[in-house]
Amino acid sequence: MTGTLLSLGHGYSARALARLLIPQGWSIHGTTRSADKAAELEAEGTVPHLFPGDLSAPLEHATHLLISAGPDEDGDPMLRHLRDRITAIAPRLRWAGYLSTTGVYGDHGGAWVDEETPLTPSTRRGKWRVAAEAEWQAIPGLPLHIFRLAGIYGPGRGPFAKVRAGTARRIVKPGQVFSRIHVDDIAQTLAASIARPDPGAVYNLCDDDPAPPEEVIAHAAHLLNRPLPPEEPFETAEMTPMARSFYAESKRVRNDRIKRDLDVRLIYPTYREGLAALLALETGK
Repeated sequence: MTGTLLSLGHGYSARALARLLIPQGWSIHGTTRSADKAAELEAEGTVPHLFPGDLSAPLEHATHLLISAGPDEDGDPMLRHLRDRITAIAPRLRWAGYLSTTGVYGDHGGAWVDEETPLTPSTRRGKWRVAAEAEWQAIPGLPLHIFRLAGIYGPGRGPFAKVRAGTARRIVKPGQVFSRIHVDDIAQTLAASIARPDPGAVYNLCDDDPAPPEEVIAHAAHLLNRPLPPEEPFETAEMTPMARSFYAESKRVRNDRIKRDLDVRLIYPTYREGLAALLALETGK
């Protein structure tokens, strides 16, 4: 199966999906706010479109729709600009996917959550995501699939640079755990959903091993044969408000549904395999 995918907010995860689909014969159209980024997308085989701008042609020809752009306090930026056009084409789309976040579940004190867990976000960004999910779900006839992503890592988004530079920190907050997902596993799960559409479905995208953040940094240092970065108590660590907000919630996220319903087998089931692959990619070994 091939088609034409319009990717609204064609960022890190969407570009990974494009790398899977383009060799299969798909046509990928992606929006960006940057002319420099548009040139990068074109070099990768994606047809770039500056946003905001005229999206009449890609909307007319799209068979599939992926939404990656994040919401703000005024709601979803794509729906602010394109609600009427998307509503018009929704019934003829074969598939639509919205990339959300596991932050919609809020804090569970390290306990497990799944797709049936009530949405009780405690952060401002989490509340915006809950509202955005509802906005997209309200579009009549849209074959929507919601993907709630854990912390994303992958090429260019790993801890090795900071470990090498000596700036990595092991921030310790007792009981804190995060779930993660390698970008290649995001891409393969989206592709699996496109091949097996189930409008209305919600999927958690995360690996099998929620872990404290300091463990991940320690493992990265071990792989590099570098000294273990010192521990810093969360309470006294200097952090940006954005970084500190990530520690406001602790939970373990279940991924059973993508395995059962989409037959996904994670390429990187834990951060250990993922970090090893990133290091091999960086060093060519």
